[in-house]
Amino acid sequence: MSLQGSRVIVIGGTSGIGFAVAAGAAAAGASVVVASSNQDRVDTAAKRLPGSSRGVRLDVTSEAAVAGFFAAEGAFEHLVYTAGEALLLKPAGAVSPDEARSFFERRYWGAFWAARHAAPLIQAGSIVFTSGTVAARPAPGTALPASVTGAIESLTRALAVELAPIRVNAVRPGPVRSEMWAATVPDPQVVYDDFSGRIPMRRIAEPDEIAAAYLYLMENPFTTGTVLTADGGTLLA
Repeated sequence: MSLQGSRVIVIGGTSGIGFAVAAGAAAAGASVVVASSNQDRVDTAAKRLPGSSRGVRLDVTSEAAVAGFFAAEGAFEHLVYTAGEALLLKPAGAVSPDEARSFFERRYWGAFWAARHAAPLIQAGSIVFTSGTVAARPAPGTALPASVTGAIESLTRALAVELAPIRVNAVRPGPVRSEMWAATVPDPQVVYDDFSGRIPMRRIAEPDEIAAAYLYLMENPFTTGTVLTADGGTLLA
């Protein structure tokens, strides 16, 4: 199934993996809308994308804002959800209730609201969520990221059944060079070097390599309920 002539909405599509997905979809002939909570990033991303691509500011923590966004956009074919700020890497005992709620608001509830309000508008298309290898292989200090990515994978399978024939899938990325790490740790290169020394591919991914997994899930008409791992062998390390 080609993306040529389709409409694709990428929430979180202004940086990192999300932007790479938006650029890939646009290159494949789709009309793309990127949405993010940061207006400057929205404007910059829209200028970098080709053709009829647009950017919209969206607060995914507000269900009312998400509902209004989709009502304004109307019918489309594919929703990709990659929204999420810095990872919260703390021992469970050190996480405050406000931190925990905020983390889930953007990464889980935002995805939930998006699927809820997008589904009635999707025409013979798909939803693709974002998980992470921490869902399958947590480490100390990753209680929240492991919890939210695990929840996303369960949501993927549940909605694949509930929303059929709309296809619902998720990508489980491994380590990737992106703005997320810059916002999470003081020196991202330390993280990149650590992963590169341990995983079979001996390097981390570039965003466009992970984006290819999202494009596959949008284009394959017989794939649903799948969590597609693109991790350079991280789960084997």
